[in-house]
Amino acid sequence: MTGSDATTAILYRMVMPDHVCPYGLKAKHLLERRGFAVDDRWLTTREATDAFKAEHGVTTTPQLFIGGTRIGGYDDLRRHFGLAVPDPAALSYRPVIALFAMTALMAVAASVAAEGTPFTIRAVEWFIAFSMCVLALLKLQNVERFSSMFLNYDLLARRWVPYAYAYPYLEGLAGVLMVAGVLMWLSIPVALFIGTVGAMSVAKAVYVDRRELKCACVGGDSNVPLGFVSLTENLMMIAMALWMLARMS
Repeated sequence: MTGSDATTAILYRMVMPDHVCPYGLKAKHLLERRGFAVDDRWLTTREATDAFKAEHGVTTTPQLFIGGTRIGGYDDLRRHFGLAVPDPAALSYRPVIALFAMTALMAVAASVAAEGTPFTIRAVEWFIAFSMCVLALLKLQNVERFSSMFLNYDLLARRWVPYAYAYPYLEGLAGVLMVAGVLMWLSIPVALFIGTVGAMSVAKAVYVDRRELKCACVGGDSNVPLGFVSLTENLMMIAMALWMLARMS
């Protein structure tokens, strides 16, 4: 191993016609940001990659060496610099925060386009309706995974399994109709029904039974804790349905 200069990092990463290692690119970028000169050594074939792994007794690439010492892969490099390494199994509200922030901006943009100002009642209505649509979209990406997670706590789905599969379609339908402001006779009861059942289910699972579960609100692949977020989703649907009902009367 050459290149023991502490300001130079040796990076071995896969660069092939059909695959460029994304973590190798991230490692190179991080090293350069930290002021290192990067000796970028490409592993251009599977054979070369397997030989490198066998030589150094490692199972993954990229691999980094600084000052003649092997640091490891990209996550190891982040730890070496004292940076956080995300835990894919950790619970996080970030997906929900991002979702509601984006739907809020979408609602404001729609209000500006339609009314010339962001400060309208319609913007609030659109925010809730857009949120319902996007939440439904995330669930519809993998209905099977969503339904499995949903069955952990929803009271109606546990009694009638097809409801777990129907839920994202119902939520999406109600959201789209509310965005358009049409067929309120259909969207209002749908939103009121699924929102009420959902709120009761979350309240029982979290606040009565004290169960620690993952929320299916943003799809079956999320690590969002069941509780306030899912309850808020359902209360928003109830509030929207009641508001629309009041406007019709």
